[in-house]
Amino acid sequence: MICLKPQGPLAAALLLGALLLSSWTGSAHARDPIAGKARAGMCATCHGSQGLSQLPNAPHLAGQPAIYIVEQLKNYRSGKRQNEVMHVMAKPLSDQEIDDLAAWYESIQISVTVK
Repeated sequence: MICLKPQGPLAAALLLGALLLSSWTGSAHARDPIAGKARAGMCATCHGSQGLSQLPNAPHLAGQPAIYIVEQLKNYRSGKRQNEVMHVMAKPLSDQEIDDLAAWYESIQISVTVK
């Protein structure tokens, strides 16, 4: 077994950073777009079955960054962002379910044609 001792403040900072990063990534759970797609049926009425809304007051979700969808769903769930329907839909979702939904919508590839 090799034991390394950091030499100087830079080495100590790098070691601390590596330890923090490994503990952070170890506690994160994987986002599962397949599970998200299965859960997304509850969103289809307003946001469309492929995340492309047909309603003027519901945004498209397809292609949105996962970080954005996660933040918005958690805000609806907590009541920080107000919308009666979205609060009811988001309130029972676990963090994992939110992550999975976000992965599904982020995974949808969309294209735009400018005329």
